[in-house]
Amino acid sequence: MQMENFAPIMFAGLVVIMLIGFPVAFSLAALGLFSGFYAIEMGWFPAGFMANLPLNVFGILSNETLLAIPFFTLMGAVLEKCGLAEDMLDSMGQLFGPVRGGLGYSVIIVGFILGAITGTVAGQVIAMAMISLPIMMRYGYNMRYSTGVLAASGTITQLVPPSLVLIVMADQLGTDVGQMYKGAWGPSILQVLIFAIYTFLVGRIRPDYVPGVPASARTLSGWALWGKCLRGIIPSAILIFAVLGSMGGLPFMDHAIATPTEAGAMGAVGSLILAAIHRRLNWQMLKEAMDGTMRLTAMVVFILIGSRMFSLVFQGVDGAKWIEHMLSGLPGGQIGFLIAVNIFVFFLAFFLDFFEIAFIILPMLGPVAAKLGIDMVWFGVLLCVNMQTSFMHPPFGFALFYLRGIADTLFKNGALPRKIESRDIYLGAVPWVGLQLLLVGIVIFFPQTVTVFLDKQVVVDVDKVQLEMPAEQNEPDTGVNMEDPFNQKSDPEAPATPDAPAPGSDTKQ
Repeated sequence: MQMENFAPIMFAGLVVIMLIGFPVAFSLAALGLFSGFYAIEMGWFPAGFMANLPLNVFGILSNETLLAIPFFTLMGAVLEKCGLAEDMLDSMGQLFGPVRGGLGYSVIIVGFILGAITGTVAGQVIAMAMISLPIMMRYGYNMRYSTGVLAASGTITQLVPPSLVLIVMADQLGTDVGQMYKGAWGPSILQVLIFAIYTFLVGRIRPDYVPGVPASARTLSGWALWGKCLRGIIPSAILIFAVLGSMGGLPFMDHAIATPTEAGAMGAVGSLILAAIHRRLNWQMLKEAMDGTMRLTAMVVFILIGSRMFSLVFQGVDGAKWIEHMLSGLPGGQIGFLIAVNIFVFFLAFFLDFFEIAFIILPMLGPVAAKLGIDMVWFGVLLCVNMQTSFMHPPFGFALFYLRGIADTLFKNGALPRKIESRDIYLGAVPWVGLQLLLVGIVIFFPQTVTVFLDKQVVVDVDKVQLEMPAEQNEPDTGVNMEDPFNQKSDPEAPATPDAPAPGSDTKQ
């Protein structure tokens, strides 16, 4: 076997082990080690090449950017359990409820706000479904619309800063986390608008799908209702601005005063303060939040270690060159490359979650995108928009699994009038996946949706650079021509050449 044929075999093996269903982190590590030993036996690289593996692992564990993940995860876990979602959904539901589709608008808006402060899809989908799904069913909302909007609004958290996905994207693509956050604001806001427009159209085309809630169902009105809304939004907004602003992750901010890790630590402290304000801070809640943080962080680290084992050997057998030649030769240049990559990532997301795609696939795609002249921030945000759909794909979307589980629990508790079938959940997700793919197309063909908030790069034209000497000053005449120091001014006392003797010197030996 030739070495150039081994990289495609390794990639095919990667696809096979992902389809088997065994934990990806350990499957990748096993495949990488087995392939490495085989490559050494074949003489494709020396045994000393594998000595880079411990250095790669220690490099992962000492990566300060990835250290922000446990801090942001802890922040989201604490806020998820402090009752913030319940308060905001209750107040927003009463505010928008009487409008046709109002409960859908409230779920979309609260999903966007919670996405900016929690960052966890599971907690967000479960919390919103527990509160909003019984209310939607009670007032006659269409079952498929209800399940679809709850699942889709929960996945917004993967795109809205401070998303964990964007931190991983920035690390894998070698870009600044703050810039990645700035680039994600445009698509995040656009995603909310697309969801809201779809709800508006449903209300106009099929008004019986999203009826208005009777005004008599309100328990609050006037300033009391607005006050409850603001009590949930203002502290959350302060935390968002403090965390993202300190690391330069907000639009029109040019400077950062904290690293992502420091901003994450500040966010974790801020979440504890918010939990205390809501009188939900206790040891049990803190223990559960830390347990969830530990599990997610351990999962991320093990996936990253396994992917490094695979990628080290893959690079050793020139797998990167194989990927580059295959993708850079696609017709259509940058657009062709982006369309092909997004189709590939979309179908890959049927089987992998966003962390696995980011750690395994992104290191292969990033160098090719850079050689094609694609901006890395735009490329990362684009793939992040695409990977939102990994939570919504029937039949393996995790958001759909969470919704399936909470719907069964609500039915058993008597909160739902009838059982929600899996068919309704899966078919309800299809239009929202289409809306997310619509955003992918918009970001591809209108890069300004990402770049509008990025820091403007200073471009220097080297052809126009001029060097100016300071103006001449009146200095004593030394009699030396600086353009030709050996051609001096006529001086009867000066030698004609460097080797000529000075006048009056004794040349006799």
